[in-house]
Amino acid sequence: MHNKTLAELAAGLRAGEFSSEELTRHLLARIGRLDPRLNSVITLTEERALAQARAADARLATGEVGPLTGIPFLHKDIFCTDGVRTSCGSRMLDNFEAPYDATVTEKLAAAGAVMLGKTNMDEFAMGSSNETSFYGPVKNPWDLERVPGGSSGGSAAAVAARLAPAATGTDTGGSIRQPAALCGITGIKPTYGRVSRWGMIAFASSLDQGGPMTRTAEDAALMLAAMAGFDERDSTSIDRPVDDYAAALGRPLQGLRIGLPKEYFGEGLDAAVGAAIEAAIDEYRKLGAEVQDISLPNTALAVPAYYVVAPAECSSNLSRFDGVRFGHRCENPRDLEDLYVRSRGEGFGAEVKRRIMVGTYALSAGYYDAYYLKAQQVRQLIRKDFIDAFEQVDLILGPTSPTPAFRLGEKADDPVTMYLSDIYTIAVNLAGLPGLSIPAGFVDGLPVGLQLIGSYFDEARLLNAAHQYQQVTDWHGRVPEGFE
Repeated sequence: MHNKTLAELAAGLRAGEFSSEELTRHLLARIGRLDPRLNSVITLTEERALAQARAADARLATGEVGPLTGIPFLHKDIFCTDGVRTSCGSRMLDNFEAPYDATVTEKLAAAGAVMLGKTNMDEFAMGSSNETSFYGPVKNPWDLERVPGGSSGGSAAAVAARLAPAATGTDTGGSIRQPAALCGITGIKPTYGRVSRWGMIAFASSLDQGGPMTRTAEDAALMLAAMAGFDERDSTSIDRPVDDYAAALGRPLQGLRIGLPKEYFGEGLDAAVGAAIEAAIDEYRKLGAEVQDISLPNTALAVPAYYVVAPAECSSNLSRFDGVRFGHRCENPRDLEDLYVRSRGEGFGAEVKRRIMVGTYALSAGYYDAYYLKAQQVRQLIRKDFIDAFEQVDLILGPTSPTPAFRLGEKADDPVTMYLSDIYTIAVNLAGLPGLSIPAGFVDGLPVGLQLIGSYFDEARLLNAAHQYQQVTDWHGRVPEGFE
């Protein structure tokens, strides 16, 4: 059962080939047996999952079901889940049980999906390798000595290893797409405001966006349809109807205009990764797409702009975790200052502290205009680059990551080199656009990800282009050795 896609499992459940409870027990046992090798799951919610599965089976018996009824999934541990530990991969929230459900949690439950547990992640979603988690690093199922990417590395590794057919993720600067690329799965970051952020613990509020991580574009379409939609509790949520993503998958790509940014194919791109992307471009030509070169001239400014904006927003968002209102509290504080200093010092890891310090500095008197304001101005230039490009093309194509998965610890002592892992994904968040990563080959046994970028609210076209590519390739069907 674990080798079936979400769509295949849904068909099997409706046909009565197996029950949701049987499927759920199978996957729970698989997690228990295989996840110690990966460390992808922080909390297993076995009793809750089985109760949800039985409820789904009752609905299946009536025939009144949706695409996700009875489908097990894993939830990134950044979405609040009533009565379940929601840790954000941090000691700061190690003992926090959310008193309510995030909107995404509510929506998936209403769709009949079965939550198996919560996945490991970079602490407060800050990282590109899933090595900053308080619970230890996640390992890539394709090579256990390599990273799965981050911050949604637990979700990516679990889906790649067939521990669940789908998982949720969040993407602030590439944290769905980059781990999807490094683990050989499909991941989509929707347009900013398409998926509610209510109950999703904030890192950088103007950049964060939730989305699905699955094996195929078809599965991602089914998940995104359940997750997306307006939420009046989220002031950044967009009041706009949700497209029928699944209905658009079968459209032919004849005449689709795809742009190739010259900035994505130059220095810094691994030659073998570049060759895999060129092969994928050839497949799109065979499918009828028209490919042309374009330019996104401010691409080089995306990383420095992001690493001012994101830390500035995180320094504000994480100020609430002080040992008084929320979070870890130190033992026997001498006074209030000692309580604050030691609680935050003990609760946060090194990368989170680094970003809080950078952000506080950028927002401080005398430096706000020079750094934060300037970064926001650059952000608008990057956004305009994309708007201009979409007057010429329908989609933009390039690599998701400049290299395959790197070794655990390889970049841990060099934050700047680590930050450059997201060089092709960050601009999408700064502009608020939708982006998607799909498997497009292998280099030395490690997956390569291809990124597609769309205009605002053009998720249906992205998923259609990804699905058509997956109809003529089998990269998305490969399984890591030992997890068959």
